[in-house]
Amino acid sequence: MATYAMLTKLSAEALTQPTDVDALNRKVQQQVKQECPGVKWLSNYAVLGPCDYLDIFESPDVETATKVALLVRALGHATTETWVLTPWDSYLGLTQRMKKG
Repeated sequence: MATYAMLTKLSAEALTQPTDVDALNRKVQQQVKQECPGVKWLSNYAVLGPCDYLDIFESPDVETATKVALLVRALGHATTETWVLTPWDSYLGLTQRMKKG
């Protein structure tokens, strides 16, 4: 499975009170679990800066990772940015296998 990082920025309409974040999170998690059963959440962070949250998850394929982002956008009234992550050791191995030009 590939690992993905997803940055999320909630819209102003997503939460009317800071205490609403827990209910919104449970709603999104439940829908992702139902529609994307192959996804495994690795970690979640609240972040300071232009985005509100950083989620790290594994997905069996890019289509399923895209579904996760679409669900977060729709249910969370949010914008997302999602990146595939390559473990450093795998990245170094790839560089060693490339032909020298």
